[in-house]
Amino acid sequence: MRRPQQEPAAGMPESVTIYEVGARDGLQNEKTTVPVQVKAEFVRRLLAAGLEHIEITSFVSPKWVPQLADAEELLQSLGQEGLGRHRPVLVPNLKGFQRAEALGVSAIAVFGSATESFSQKNLNCSVSESFARFETVVSKAKAADMWVRGYVSMCFGDPWEGDVPIGQVVEVARRMMELGCDELSLGDTIGVATTGHVERLLGALQEAQIPLDRIAVHFHDTYGQALANTLAAVRAGVRIIDSSAGGLGGCPYAKSATGNLATEDLVWALDGMGVHTGVDLPKLVQASLWMATQLGRPSASNVVRALGAA
Repeated sequence: MRRPQQEPAAGMPESVTIYEVGARDGLQNEKTTVPVQVKAEFVRRLLAAGLEHIEITSFVSPKWVPQLADAEELLQSLGQEGLGRHRPVLVPNLKGFQRAEALGVSAIAVFGSATESFSQKNLNCSVSESFARFETVVSKAKAADMWVRGYVSMCFGDPWEGDVPIGQVVEVARRMMELGCDELSLGDTIGVATTGHVERLLGALQEAQIPLDRIAVHFHDTYGQALANTLAAVRAGVRIIDSSAGGLGGCPYAKSATGNLATEDLVWALDGMGVHTGVDLPKLVQASLWMATQLGRPSASNVVRALGAA
């Protein structure tokens, strides 16, 4: 299988961490039910490809996200493979946390919003009310020695509110970190960010004393900008990147949100620049080709399509 010619690029680090979201964010928006056995096998194939940081599932209400109604069953199927400190599960509230805790998870994620509109659509509460929920969940997680990741969605634009002021995003990010999050992911939920916007926001976070070594970026590829935005973030100092195998994903509460940045496209670009990811690209491509077969449609990843046809 062809690999990119390695030519080191200026301003790039020796290595980055890829945080794989395909199993949760990637599959949550599927219109047909994906069997739990398929999800478990997908996670195992991702692990075999060298992806250590994998978000497994979400303990959200089945009423709102029916595709993830099998969270308990999936974790039970995976056993210890699904319970590591680098295998977080998303918990929207205390009830979700309690369900996850009962299964012995050691890492969780909480999902907030930079805008009032999306907070109401996604969490059925205001931004301030969401923080009251998060405070309870995060404090209990920390008391149980869990690793906690925070998400801030709509950091670069909102389908109901339009442009989102950078200062507004920084304030929400600051409050999330003050809760005790170990890591914070900034989401371009509808894929409207551009590289200059990315650089400005990251600069503002640094000015607010939020260290970039605890920041991840999560770009959707709605306008074809996800890879460019990600590389801009890495050059600015970010070392944690969210991506989804095969470009799977979307957002059930934001209809304009299309797929996530494809992990294969990201790995191809980073490999070519000599940046270490620890990912075996041929194995990852095979995992995504297998999942595409399960879903009955071609992969959204350019690299998967190119290498799969070779």
